[in-house]
Amino acid sequence: MSNLMSNYYPLEVTFVKGRGCWLTDTSGIEYLDALSGIGVVNLGHSHPAITKSIVDQSKELLHTSNVYRIANQEKLATRLCNLANMDKAFFSNSGAEANEAAIKIARLYARSKNIHNPIVLTANKGFHGRTMATLSATGQSKVQEGFAPLMSEFVHVDFDDIDAINKYSKNKDVVAVMLEPVQGEAGVIIPQSDYLNRVQILCEQNEWLYILDEVQAGMGRTGRLFAHQHNKITPDILCLAKGLGNGVPIGACLAKGKAAEMLTPGTHGSTFGGNPLVTGVASSVLDVFENDLILDNVMKMSQYFESEFKSKIMSSSVVRELRIKGLMIGIGLDENIIDCSKLTQKALEDKLLINITGNSIRMLPPLIISKKEIDILIKKIIKLITI
Repeated sequence: MSNLMSNYYPLEVTFVKGRGCWLTDTSGIEYLDALSGIGVVNLGHSHPAITKSIVDQSKELLHTSNVYRIANQEKLATRLCNLANMDKAFFSNSGAEANEAAIKIARLYARSKNIHNPIVLTANKGFHGRTMATLSATGQSKVQEGFAPLMSEFVHVDFDDIDAINKYSKNKDVVAVMLEPVQGEAGVIIPQSDYLNRVQILCEQNEWLYILDEVQAGMGRTGRLFAHQHNKITPDILCLAKGLGNGVPIGACLAKGKAAEMLTPGTHGSTFGGNPLVTGVASSVLDVFENDLILDNVMKMSQYFESEFKSKIMSSSVVRELRIKGLMIGIGLDENIIDCSKLTQKALEDKLLINITGNSIRMLPPLIISKKEIDILIKKIIKLITI
């Protein structure tokens, strides 16, 4: 019997080695990883440049604390801010912590405007984390169950509905809108092409902070380094994690303009956040994106997957829709025909790693995936949904 708390329900497999898009279990059997550790290992497992960065930095210095200046941290902050057109960065250990920092910035912003009961608008079915603040911001009752009372300063509105946000324009307590550019945990829900632009206009008109949670959709997942770049906009706050470290735990909260000035000495911190190891590795991740033309591969493989899927699977009576942006993939299924709850285990038996969200297959394959591996993936999906 395991001494682990029972908040997870792990499948009966243990992986001991990974290479590229493949994982190997204790018996030496290989599995195609179409989930990337839930969007984390975007550059694949055991990428040589990332491995070298981890080894080299571990030989020099792992940790000093933010009491002192950290060269790798400052370098990474400058690089990310330049790439995202932001002004300042705060580093944490996870996406939830990056979102926590964004929420704290919104609170301080409210105080600067003499608003004492600040409200942040977030989306139904959105997901922002499992800390108490980010759990409250999350628009999913199933993950909130049992944790009441939640923080009351979040109002959930329908995603991809500009009118649902606009109706709060006269509410003087609203200080920010916090959204995922693509809702990941909800099953890859992609909004209308101009939705994010229209939200930005409302935020500017009402002097609200615009917070984009790109913990899952960022770092190349949608074919741009940051998902909002498809819309040619810049938020006030941008939250990153997951693929930023390709497996080492790092989150980043980037801010611009007035939002970048809210955190002052003593208002926020993190013991491990931005240590020499994780920030050095994150810089190496950015190097790989540039040197290996990762974003080009994402778009090419996205188009190839969509073409192959539509020609070989889309006509199946089980499939209701394909939702795809870059290599962020959701396949909506007819749950009246197929029992979706059994698909994760069935896929595992066929040596395929996927995720099921409601009636949808969610896949986040490594961004380095090849056509040959997509061919294998398509064949396995056909087998998976064949009744």
